[in-house]
Amino acid sequence: MKIIGHRGAKGLAPENTIASLMKAIEHHVDEIECDVRVTKDQVAVLMHNGHLIDQSGAKLTISQHSYAELLAHKPDLARMDEAIRAVNRAVPIQFELKSGVVVHPAVAILKDFLKNGWEAPDFLIGSKSYSALKEAQKQLPEVKKVVIERWSGLRATSRARRLGTKRLSMNHWWLWSGFVRMVASRGYELYPYTVNRIDRVSRLAKYGLSGVITDYPDRFED
Repeated sequence: MKIIGHRGAKGLAPENTIASLMKAIEHHVDEIECDVRVTKDQVAVLMHNGHLIDQSGAKLTISQHSYAELLAHKPDLARMDEAIRAVNRAVPIQFELKSGVVVHPAVAILKDFLKNGWEAPDFLIGSKSYSALKEAQKQLPEVKKVVIERWSGLRATSRARRLGTKRLSMNHWWLWSGFVRMVASRGYELYPYTVNRIDRVSRLAKYGLSGVITDYPDRFED
C-alpha cells in the first residue's frame, strides 16, 4: 500500500510547511498531500484553513490579504511553487484545492513546472469541490484528479466517472469492508483519510485499499 503524508507529516512537524514536507520524505512516504488556498494577490499558498491566527491571536483571512502581509504573520507560510521545488520530484505531490478557491493560480504554477522538466505523474489535483475538479480537468487534463469525499460512496464514484478518474479519497470513518471490496473490483484506487492507527488500516487493507493518508508516516514504515 502507498503511504501518503497528510499536509506533509502533520503529526511530526507544523502542517503544510516546507519542514513538514521534508519530514514526510524523511519517513519514506510514497506521496505527499497538502492544501492550497489563494491570497488576495493571487499567490497559491499551502494552507488548510481559510484564515490564519498568528502568535498574538490576530486572525487574517487568506483571500483578503496579500502574500507579503500573511507572511509577516506566519513566516513559514509556504508558496505552492516553493513546495514543488523543495520536494524536487522525490515523490508526487497531491494538491487539494480547497472549496471556493480560484483554480487558475494553482494550475498556472503546475503548467509552468511541466514546461520546465517536471512531468504529469509528479502531481495530483484533488478537491471536495466538483466544480474545482472539473475546471482543473479542463485546464490541465494530463494531471490525475482525486475525488475527495467525506461519506458518500455514490457521489464519489459518480464524480470520478464524470471526470474520468479512478482515484478516490474518503473519510475512513465511513468506510466498510463491502464498499472497499466493491470499489476495488471496479478498478478504483481508494485512499482513506486521515488514518493514524495501523490496526484500522489492517482491517480494511485486505479488501482492496490502495493506500492510506496519515499524519504519522513514521508509524507505517516497514
